[in-house]
Amino acid sequence: MANKPQGMWYVSFELPRRGKRSFARATETFPNERKATQFARAKLVDTLNISAGTLNHYLPKRTIAPMEIPEWLEEPDEADWA
Repeated sequence: MANKPQGMWYVSFELPRRGKRSFARATETFPNERKATQFARAKLVDTLNISAGTLNHYLPKRTIAPMEIPEWLEEPDEADWA
């Protein structure tokens, strides 16, 4: 099995209901917070049930609950500080 490089951030989102399965989620990983926020913003069109955060071993650890996603998307990007 090939080693797939993993990102620092993840975005988890609810998948559309299909058949008997009442709840399914998928997760994507990203190399940085900017790409994670871009993806999360695009997923808000499909579902409000999105969570995000840093993967294990990356510090500072951060977890963004579904209720905090809109606030997280409004935070200034590090590139905006320069």
